[in-house]
Amino acid sequence: MSPAHPPADAPAADSAWPRVGQHEQDGRQWTVASGRWTTLAMSSKPAWQALSKSLEAAPAADDRAWDLRPIEQLDHIGAQLLWDHWRHAWPATLEMAPQHKAVLDQVAQYTVATPEEPSPTLNDRIRAFSHNGPRAMIVMRDFTSLLGQLAIDLCALIRAPHRGPWRDFSGHLYQFGATALHITALVGLLIGVVLAYLISQQLRQYGAETFVVNILGLSLIRELGPVLAAVLIAGRSGSAITAQIGVMRVTEELDAMRVMGIPHGFRLVMPRVLALAIAMPLISLWTSMAALAGGMLAADAALNISPSYFLSALPRAVPISNLWLAMAKSAVFGVLIALIGCYFGMKVKPNTESLGRGTTSSVVTSITAVILVDALFAVLFKGIGFRG
Repeated sequence: MSPAHPPADAPAADSAWPRVGQHEQDGRQWTVASGRWTTLAMSSKPAWQALSKSLEAAPAADDRAWDLRPIEQLDHIGAQLLWDHWRHAWPATLEMAPQHKAVLDQVAQYTVATPEEPSPTLNDRIRAFSHNGPRAMIVMRDFTSLLGQLAIDLCALIRAPHRGPWRDFSGHLYQFGATALHITALVGLLIGVVLAYLISQQLRQYGAETFVVNILGLSLIRELGPVLAAVLIAGRSGSAITAQIGVMRVTEELDAMRVMGIPHGFRLVMPRVLALAIAMPLISLWTSMAALAGGMLAADAALNISPSYFLSALPRAVPISNLWLAMAKSAVFGVLIALIGCYFGMKVKPNTESLGRGTTSSVVTSITAVILVDALFAVLFKGIGFRG
């Protein structure tokens, strides 16, 4: 016996909407589709939402029966929707009109499964890598050009120092250096306390508490102090450099400077590079001192090593060459951070989205460059700063 028309719980907003309902007939559960299963009928958002909700509750092609005879119209889009819901398999029992069957047969005949994306071949990998090559060469070319322009500007400054942008230089020196003392001192102090407590737990087991001075002195003055200061400055000042120059790009101030004959490198890049090259060694020294102060207090609390012994043993444990090495690589860190910040600032396009991406790329690249250069310094100067 054929099932009746769709049940009363079907959507009543529009009789032309496609819908699916459940109906029980002679102890058997039927899924009844009705309405117009056409592109036009499913184009409205309410109709599509109602159909999607009813299809989610309807069974797929299993032992349940489907009745498509109440469907008024069925085009290939509606038939494809039904066929996909049935997972490309006919239901066990299906009642439908001949014209609907013709459309479903055609859809079932020509529907193919989505092919799996083939894994890239060696040729594809080589081609993808070759596309990255020109971009890397462009970045290297532009960065080398920025370095060359900086060298030219430094020569011009030495030849005519009275024409130098000293007001910009002093402002950047204060902004990058003096205003960063608070955060670098706080972070350095906490790092020193943490390191001292961790080291003390291990040294106490071997009765070598006095070596905490050697470990803290070498690690903080030679490595952690400069790297920690550089990471903080890269996140604080490097992003500020990119944002400042990027905003000038967005507001077309860079174009105005070019029209007025004001060189970007001489007025924007060089003062920032010089300011960070001078400020970074001092910030590194300040951070190392704060970290040593924190380590000294923690060593006194955890190992009963007095501050007077700590201060007297520190020069013997850490040769002065470690300090010069730390300040030298801190100056290199400052030049790199400033150049990378200026580079990404110059590359910002005149929109806010590019400004955000450029600032993020500047910080990430600066921190990565600092770590790579620090590793290079560690390898090149591995024999300097250690007592035999």
